[in-house]
Amino acid sequence: MKKTFLKNSAFALLLASGTVFAQNVAIVNGKAVPSSRIDALAAEVAKSGRPVTPEIKAQLKDEVIAREIFIQEAEKRNVANSDEYKTQMELARQTIMIRALFADYQKSNPVTDADIKAEYDKFAAANSGKEYKARHILVEKEADAKAIIASIKKGAKFEDIAKKQSKDPGSGAKGGDLDWANPSNYVPEFAQAILKLTKGQMTDAPVKSQFGYHIIRVDDTRAAQLPKLDEVKPQISQQLTQQKLQKFQEDLRAKAKIE
Repeated sequence: MKKTFLKNSAFALLLASGTVFAQNVAIVNGKAVPSSRIDALAAEVAKSGRPVTPEIKAQLKDEVIAREIFIQEAEKRNVANSDEYKTQMELARQTIMIRALFADYQKSNPVTDADIKAEYDKFAAANSGKEYKARHILVEKEADAKAIIASIKKGAKFEDIAKKQSKDPGSGAKGGDLDWANPSNYVPEFAQAILKLTKGQMTDAPVKSQFGYHIIRVDDTRAAQLPKLDEVKPQISQQLTQQKLQKFQEDLRAKAKIE
């Protein structure tokens, strides 16, 4: 009977030790490092969109053990009493609380499907109609623009001149090609000039804008090609979320009594 009791006691102790060990990553200088620390870091990795693979788990284990070693040394040196430590801790506390405040606001004020649909409808209304596939040559002086127009009318190739003389590096390298766009995407002077042109037509006179003088040619037109709601829903949701959060911050600032 006595031997059985001892065996059972030893087995129970072994089970208890195994349970405690399973709850800890390691024992560092006699102090247990709980596995919950790995779980916390793994959650942060997952939030960033990275998969928590076995390799990542191993790296996190090394990380929490290293942190425990360094924390123990910091405690030995009493760094928690330094002014620098206290300042940094206060800044960290503020950052975490503000982040939690914004997260709580967003959770309580989510962007709805109706919000997204309304924003999409506004976008569609502003970008409906006709799109233009245009080219332009941008120069600084009006005289240069007039000379280019005259040269093109005599047979010079628009694309070649754009590559050599246009001050717009993006489109110039592509022969002045601006791709398909709604006129509303351009500055007013440019947009007004495009609306007066038909397919294959070039401006007879330079078009002045804040950027310089443009020679514009319309290569083609088509009905506006708008993305479907489902295609842009994530982007609209993110944009509206940021807008709501910004307004929340502005409202708090406006209500605050600052002396």
